[in-house]
Amino acid sequence: MQKRWKKEKANYFLLNNSRMIFENSVQFARDLDDKDPLSHFRNEFLIPQHENGNAIYFLGNSLGLQPKRASEYIQQVLKQWNSYGVEGFFIGEQPWMNFHQQLLPALSEIVGAFPHEVVVMNQLSVNLHLMLVSFYQPQGKRNKILCEAKAFPSDQYVLYTHIKQRGLNPDDAIIEIQPRTNEVLIHEEDIFAAIQKHKDELALVFMGGINYYTGQAFNMEAITKAAHAVGAKAGFDLAHAAGNVPLQLHDWNIDFACWCSYKYLNSGPGAVAGSFIHERYHNDHSLNRFAGWWGNKKETQFLMQKDFAPELSAEGWQLSTPSPILFALHKASLDVFNKAGIKNVFHKNKQLSNYLWFVLTELSKELPAGGMQAFPPANENERGCQVSLSVKNGKKVFDDLSQNGVYADWREPDVIRIAPVGLYNTFEEVWQFAQLLKSAINKHSA
Repeated sequence: MQKRWKKEKANYFLLNNSRMIFENSVQFARDLDDKDPLSHFRNEFLIPQHENGNAIYFLGNSLGLQPKRASEYIQQVLKQWNSYGVEGFFIGEQPWMNFHQQLLPALSEIVGAFPHEVVVMNQLSVNLHLMLVSFYQPQGKRNKILCEAKAFPSDQYVLYTHIKQRGLNPDDAIIEIQPRTNEVLIHEEDIFAAIQKHKDELALVFMGGINYYTGQAFNMEAITKAAHAVGAKAGFDLAHAAGNVPLQLHDWNIDFACWCSYKYLNSGPGAVAGSFIHERYHNDHSLNRFAGWWGNKKETQFLMQKDFAPELSAEGWQLSTPSPILFALHKASLDVFNKAGIKNVFHKNKQLSNYLWFVLTELSKELPAGGMQAFPPANENERGCQVSLSVKNGKKVFDDLSQNGVYADWREPDVIRIAPVGLYNTFEEVWQFAQLLKSAINKHSA
């Protein structure tokens, strides 16, 4: 089908491709940065400092950096509030009633959807519960949800409590796909085998687009197709995928998806979240849903009628009056994405990740056997920005990296997570990180 949400960007980032020959040297990394047409977008962000210089911030998978324009955008909202009070919803330079529409062009392109299939609202876990109300409809023995083992804890809590609230036993209703013995990653064929095994019992297949712990990217299109083939719905938590890797939620025929916007989307701690609901459900009155005033049709919203008449779009799943301040923070980041070119950002994300894998592979050749394990797969189609590292004496290595100005993430029992991202990280930082990691591993190898 024609992808109406896509914009053709000029000057597409063609610095290199996945087949180019990398070199493990600081000069080569600097040359890549010199040729990078996105390099100046680093100046759009506030970078934490270390010893009078920029720290190496590789935590886009946890909390993205603050766009410099965020403060200005918040001040615009405060000024409007000061000038007009509640009338700020309807008058002024940017009436708040229409603020949501400013977010949709860039965001729908980021997730590969039509603008009317995307809504910015609430927080991630709240949205997941709302989607389960609509898309988890247990009937008889078809009441099970298949998900990945070791999903992010919030996902596990959402599924467990939601199923329990439906009067079912979560221990019976939840089917977890585990890695094989002595392995870390989940085999794709094991997912499909589980779907077939439980085909008569599955109501929903629900997974993370990218696993938060390992960084493994799942084939969402294939999983959705397999779920639909057995009569189940397919939904995804895209907290670690949105803004990280290219998505085509509409074309992949996904039923629903939810994401936060404070990681790769750089919209601030506790930022407003987002959801995708495929357009085929927008006028489906057989779906259950929880309703709120802000999801009512705009033309009758202020008639204050008893009967709920939802917007015939993803906005029909909204509940409460949104915060224009949170919208402003989200817009501050989305405007940078749009200015850089969303395809370009994804392309550079991949190139930074490819170079990171290269320097880590070179580093592993210099370490004792078993000194470092990196996952997800080296296959660039099965990962995004994040790399998880398991190293000997990992906490000491992590602490050493932190003391040397590297912002990374520690996850028990032995994993260091890092995620260089295209909008504000550099190839030289990737090379520098590998040198600091090598030094820390050697220091604590005894």
